[in-house]
Parts: sequence; C-alpha cells; structure tokens
Amino acid sequence: MAKDRVTETGGDIPVPPTGTDQGHHPNLVEMARLFQKDEVTEHHIYQRLAGMMRDAKNASVLEKMAREELSHARFWQTLAGVEGGPDTVRVWLYVILAKLLGVTFAIKLMERSEGSTVGTYRSVSDHVPGIEEVIWDEEQHEKAIVAMLAEERLRYIGSIVLGLNDALVEFTGSLAGFTFALQDPALIAAVGSIMGIAAALSMGASEYLSQKSDRTSPRPGKAALYTGTTYILTVLILVLPFVLVKNPFLAYLVTLVFAILVIIAFTGYTSVTLDLPFGRRFAEMAALSLGIAGVSFLIGVVIRVFFGVDV
Repeated sequence: MAKDRVTETGGDIPVPPTGTDQGHHPNLVEMARLFQKDEVTEHHIYQRLAGMMRDAKNASVLEKMAREELSHARFWQTLAGVEGGPDTVRVWLYVILAKLLGVTFAIKLMERSEGSTVGTYRSVSDHVPGIEEVIWDEEQHEKAIVAMLAEERLRYIGSIVLGLNDALVEFTGSLAGFTFALQDPALIAAVGSIMGIAAALSMGASEYLSQKSDRTSPRPGKAALYTGTTYILTVLILVLPFVLVKNPFLAYLVTLVFAILVIIAFTGYTSVTLDLPFGRRFAEMAALSLGIAGVSFLIGVVIRVFFGVDV
C-alpha cells in the first residue's frame, strides 16, 4: 500500500495513486520519467551547492530545496515505475558555474527554467492528482532564493559596475584618440596601460572615499578593491589587441569587439543574478562606449592635424 505522503525527505507531496487515469495522456509515463530525472538532477545540484555555502542560513535553505526536489522526484517515480539517476553532466556544469560566477548566478540560471517546467506540469494536471502541491513548491523556489541571497560579490556589485562602466566608456574613447593620433600599436599599448593603471588607482581611491563617507558601508576598502581591480582587468583586455596586432586600426577594431564581449558577459551576469532586463542594459552600455569612442576618434583626428603629430 503506497504512503499518502512523502515524509522521509522533508517534503509534503501526495503520492499519486497507482491507478491514475492515463487514457487521455498516452505519453504520461515517458514524461514522468523525464520529470523524475530533472527533479533528481536538481536535488543533487542543490545538495552540492549547499555544501559550498559558508553561511549556515543559506546552506539550510538550499538543503531544504534539495529535499523538496527529491520529494518531487519520488512523486514522478511513482508514475514512471523506475528510479532514474541524475544527469551528472548537468550537475557538474552548475557546480563549475557556481565556483566561477557564484552560487547565486548558478541558482538563478537554473531557476529560470522553472517557468517552463511549471507550464509543462500544468499541461498534465488533469491526469495527475496531487501535482498542484508540486507546482506550488516550484513556484515558491525563486522567492526563497531571493530571500536568502547574501553572497559577498553581490553586495559590491555597485562598485564592480562603477569600475567596469568607467573603464569601458573612458578607455575605449581614449584608445580611439590614441589610435589616430599616434598610430603606433606598441606606443598606444604603453600609453594606454600607464593611463589605465593610473585611472584605476584614482577610481579605487574615489570609491574608498565615497564609501567611507557613507556610514552604512561596512567595508569601504573592499569596495575600492573591487572597483580598482575591475577597472584594471578591463583595461588589460582592451589594451591586449595593440600588443598582438601590428596594424593600429585593426587592433582598435578588435578592441571594440572585446569591449562588446565584455559588455555582453557582464550584462548577462547581472541580468541573471539581479533579475534585470538584458537588452536595455546592453544597449545603454554599448551605446555609451561606442558613442564616446567615435567622438574621441574624431578628437584624435583634430589633434593630429592641429599639432602636426607625425609618428
């Protein structure tokens, strides 16, 4: 006799009766197998991520979510008739993403698929008694995640944005001017690196003083470190083409491509972790960087002609 509740995992999901009517849904058993595999995979992902959390509260929330996913997997296992294992490749993918980009990013990225999962569950709700509680659990996951977020890098996201935006906007413009005025890749790389490092130190100092004056900021030194480090890394990425490419104009085109890739990567990261719209933020950052680069290039033309620079 089947249990009425799956209690040993911490869940509270009714087990569907073995006599569930599948007459109107001939593919329900196959769908249940896929659902079971997805749920047990997410159980393993949450379990691994919980082990990576230093904060006990965050770890306990993830462990609870892992138990819920396991109860969901057992719910579908009753219909599938078999116990499937996790997708180990997917588990390792999310673990690696969490190590590289943070647990918050990995969780938010995974939870973005929950919308389509819930929609699919609803499509078979008429044939699966008890599925409403599974759907309710899935819909509550994101709320639980938002409430638990306390990752350090997210507390300093404003400082990171400051360093990145300033480096992209200011430095793509400066390199445009240097490219036409100097037309020597090695010289452009040298001048650009010196200017970029000096600007990074200046930005870091400014962020420190700004955070210091804000009594709510707990660690102004760390905020300054995030700003300065982000600025320097962006500068190195933008200067690299002038070290690798001999033609200064081609090097600058590559720099613009790198700038757009950096914008795409960072906008994608913040859109996932902070639930921000990707398209509008990308358009704003790209327009600012490329627009100022165009103006600076024209300024470089004027300066080269006005001062008679010939190198």
